[in-house]
Amino acid sequence: MARPLRIEYPGAFYHVTARGNEKKPIFLSDEDRKKFLSLLESAVERYKAIVHCYVVMDNHYHLLLETPQANLSAVVHYINGNYTSYFNKKHDRCGHLFQGRYKAILVDKDAYAVELSRYIHLNPVRAGLGERFTDPLISSLFTYAQLTRSFPWLTTSFILSYFGRIKREQVKQYIVFVSEGLEKELLENPLKKVFASTILGDSSFISWVRQNFVEEEANRDIPALGKLHVGPTIDEIKKATENSTSNLKERRRIALYLAHRLSGKSLSEIAGAFGNIGPSAVSQNSSRIRAKMSEDESLRKTIERIEKALKSE
Repeated sequence: MARPLRIEYPGAFYHVTARGNEKKPIFLSDEDRKKFLSLLESAVERYKAIVHCYVVMDNHYHLLLETPQANLSAVVHYINGNYTSYFNKKHDRCGHLFQGRYKAILVDKDAYAVELSRYIHLNPVRAGLGERFTDPLISSLFTYAQLTRSFPWLTTSFILSYFGRIKREQVKQYIVFVSEGLEKELLENPLKKVFASTILGDSSFISWVRQNFVEEEANRDIPALGKLHVGPTIDEIKKATENSTSNLKERRRIALYLAHRLSGKSLSEIAGAFGNIGPSAVSQNSSRIRAKMSEDESLRKTIERIEKALKSE
């Protein structure tokens, strides 16, 4: 299974989901749900995570989660790992509880947080649990509907801030907003707008993520990078290096290095474009070129010049 792309930075906002292995239940009782919610509370205390919404279904959960300390992986691994240990011991079982890796969508919170909160809060209704859709062990909607904070670790202020300034009015308008979703049978799933299975946001947000995080991740063989990355094609890189040196082997090594660094293609795709090499050779070549650049100023300047020209095209 290909690794998912995890983009982490201070203040990042995510829609996180995890499902039971083979779609089997991961919550068999209210006691299980209480344990899971206690782990959310601990994550808030231990990792300074901010939980905006949750829904705990029989075989999966949804979270709207914010990470001021850029530690999404640590937060979710803590929650899932500890819950798995609890569940296996409680129900006399062993092995994996969750199906593969958790899914985390990076969200432009200003554009989509409110819409996502409604989608999450209506999840129990869509699954036929309408009678419990305000149960605090199932959904954070119960806390949103109260004027007092039922769970102090749950943050409702950000979502409610979009519905006025006075708390009582915010609560009233938000409940109306969610209720309208019940009446709209064809209410669109906002997650259908996710880009490259990774980002939910408009073009400017996606562009910002590309510019700040994709190049940093470019040495990883992750399929989502191919869609996220906007850079020169391998053919353009080969053409740009044609006059870099008279040494054909050195020219090929430079082109291979720049393809790995700038094209956004996977190691296998790059290897195929150059022929007669394997994916591991692409990484090895990049390591050698980087080491040589630290000692050879002429090579470093040549590569920097080519890279600058490619980025300006």
